Amino acid sequence: MPRPRRFRKVWFEPTTTYFKPLGIRIIDLGEVILTVDEFEAIRLKDLLELDQVKAAKKMNISQPTFNRLIASARKKIADALVNGKAIRIQGGSFKMMGRGRGFGGPARSCVCPKCGYKEIKVRGEPCIRKKCPKCGSMMIRGN
Repeated sequence: MPRPRRFRKVWFEPTTTYFKPLGIRIIDLGEVILTVDEFEAIRLKDLLELDQVKAAKKMNISQPTFNRLIASARKKIADALVNGKAIRIQGGSFKMMGRGRGFGGPARSCVCPKCGYKEIKVRGEPCIRKKCPKCGSMMIRGN
């Protein structure tokens, strides 16, 4: 039996969770799912230019795990850019860190009561106004 996954520390809540190519309808697009922990790895390494050891320590994971995470994220982003796919940021094994709301706990999410679909809550956008992309039902607040 595999060892349970450690939660990765994420210090930045993405406010935009969906990117798509201009001029192509969503219905005609393929989609790549970038997990929140992969998003954080890209942010730390490529945007903040931290070395892998410091970035891994900040996320509370080993350097080899960080290397696999960043490689997976870069491959997904390259696939989306080269093949004209949308990028959705959701899911992953993480704990939201930082100041104020959500410090030390999991990220807030919206859940579909009908089909169980779950996505990270966008700051400032209540779940009640969101529709489930899978079944069209109204989402409710998760934890």
